Amino acid sequence: MNKLNSEKGFALPVALMLLVVMTLMGAALVTTTSSDMSSNNDRDNSSQAFYAAESGISMAKEWLAQQPSYVPGSNPDNQLLFCKTSLFPSIRPGQARAIRNQGGQNHIYRNNLSALISASGQEATRLSNFSFEYFITQTPDKDGFTNSAQKKPGTNNVYYTIYSCGCDASISSCRSQTNNIIALEAIVTIK
Repeated sequence: MNKLNSEKGFALPVALMLLVVMTLMGAALVTTTSSDMSSNNDRDNSSQAFYAAESGISMAKEWLAQQPSYVPGSNPDNQLLFCKTSLFPSIRPGQARAIRNQGGQNHIYRNNLSALISASGQEATRLSNFSFEYFITQTPDKDGFTNSAQKKPGTNNVYYTIYSCGCDASISSCRSQTNNIIALEAIVTIK
């Protein structure tokens, strides 16, 4: 009988210990799941910002194809909201010369994806939270200067570089310090 009395109350500490272990496991699972969801959202925002930057490149190609002439202007940095020349290592700092539009100003274009892609409801709201901005220069030389024409060998075709950035916020709220900005560049020639 003494042996039975000494085992009395053994189930309570074991049950409490299992409860603590299971609570810790549950908390770890919730933390991991929350972290995975946050990571997936960040990845989705980065992908959408990338597609926004690609949209800028497509729009710039269309604009270039419609121009009668391509004249270098001035450094676009003070006109750019978030697609600063410092994001592009091929350009020497302060030396970018954006191509001018027919009005004589640097051609810089920006828009929200919702203006390009027709959608309704939640998708339209989501698209309005992604934007792009681009500018175009003559392709930089080996020293990063964009003030002289680089020609395709054996032709008179000049290389132009489109610099486009996508942002995971609307144009009015995109800030390089707080938002995810994806910078792309594409080299094209015009025939």
